[in-house]
Amino acid sequence: VQLQASGGGLVQAGGSLRLSCAASGRTFSNYVMGWIRQGPGSEREFVAGISRSGSRTEYADSVEGRFTISRDNAKNTVYLQMNSLTPEDTAVYYCAAKSTMVVVPTTRYDFWGQGTQVTVSS
Repeated sequence: VQLQASGGGLVQAGGSLRLSCAASGRTFSNYVMGWIRQGPGSEREFVAGISRSGSRTEYADSVEGRFTISRDNAKNTVYLQMNSLTPEDTAVYYCAAKSTMVVVPTTRYDFWGQGTQVTVSS
């Protein structure tokens, strides 16, 4: 499956951004989808994941209550709504797909998009 992320940019602390990730090539609803980020000088970090139907989600503690992951299987798209952004959220955000039944907080995904930069200024 091919993944194309978009929606990143520069935002002030406290602001919001909505990331989108369009999938193509295979049946989108067969994949658990996730967002993973990598900040400057940091390892990749799981941010959020969503089950194939969209009924279950998982979040990193650092974003719980501020970020919301969702998906539209009819549009082959997964979203990440990010609110109350802080400079610590600055990172390249990747969408990823995993051929599995269960949503777990992991960075071990099978397919990756190219990433979109999110920069939060203080």
